[in-house]
Amino acid sequence: MVRTKYMIPRKEEGIACAMATELNISPKHAIEIASFIKRMNADDAITYLEQVRKLKKAIPFRRFKRNVAHKRGLKKLSAGRYPTKAAGEYIRLLNSVKKNAEYIGLDIGSLKIVHIAANRGRPFTSFFPRAMGRGTPKKRETVNLEVIVKEVS
Repeated sequence: MVRTKYMIPRKEEGIACAMATELNISPKHAIEIASFIKRMNADDAITYLEQVRKLKKAIPFRRFKRNVAHKRGLKKLSAGRYPTKAAGEYIRLLNSVKKNAEYIGLDIGSLKIVHIAANRGRPFTSFFPRAMGRGTPKKRETVNLEVIVKEVS
């Protein structure tokens, strides 16, 4: 596992942070979710992502939108998907940052996401089985996630 640091310095008071490395989710889905939940309240982001896991609400795709079908209920942008696996990892990460904020004495109800990033992680090599006992190498994509929240009064 590669040692990673946070992208921005954490010198302010009243912030909490969490990081997850080498997650087995799609980088495109992770980037779209990160751009959507940035500057949201942490509790609102968790409830929205739980609705995504239940296939009730969609994540709008702004950057990786080629050949993406339209989804009902999206405002302004109609292309979207239901990235359930990536949404589950984001829920786990947001719950972790809420626990970190509670540990340092912040008010959990007023946490706002000020920084969130999804970067491509280290690829793992695996093999795709072929006929006659052969195998084709392929790369398994991983994602590094980080989130920083701030207490807003």
